[in-house]
Amino acid sequence: MSNIILASKSPRRQELLHHMGLHDFQICGIDADESCPEGLPAREVVAHISRNKALAAKRLVDENSIVITADTLVFLGDKRLGKPHDEVDALSMLTALQGNRHTVCTGVTVQSCTRAVTFTESTDVIFRAAAREELLAYIRSGEPMDKAGAYGAQGLGALLIERFEGDYFNVVGLPIMRLSLVLREFGVDTLK
Repeated sequence: MSNIILASKSPRRQELLHHMGLHDFQICGIDADESCPEGLPAREVVAHISRNKALAAKRLVDENSIVITADTLVFLGDKRLGKPHDEVDALSMLTALQGNRHTVCTGVTVQSCTRAVTFTESTDVIFRAAAREELLAYIRSGEPMDKAGAYGAQGLGALLIERFEGDYFNVVGLPIMRLSLVLREFGVDTLK
């Protein structure tokens, strides 16, 4: 089996790889350009950033390794919501999301020394209407501060979510079913 390298320090992505049955993988954080051309549709934004991360991680690739890079963003209409800068920014994001539908898009690139495959996944998330006091209490928990859109679906943020339309794991950070199919193309079958 190839050596799997997750080019991300995201604890959520690490947990999801474990969830897929991958336990022997390396973790390597990378610095990559996360900017993209204006006007790209949501799926193309995350694909572009994922490919930029793959370029930054190219130095990790050898004949025995497969590198996974990913980027997850929250989109409210055409507006891209990244990680909040501070608590005021988190409250602004959560206020805009509550009572509304938004889309979470993840771009994933899997690369070996001979090829690279990039794919995207989108999931719609519908927030319930929440009182300002609830949003402030959630922000005080600290959970929103390092997450795109200022919430974590796998934590207390789940209390704000009415429903998902699509892949839950995509919202957490990796669409694991699709990733498992792509890894199979690279000779890694997580069910064996």
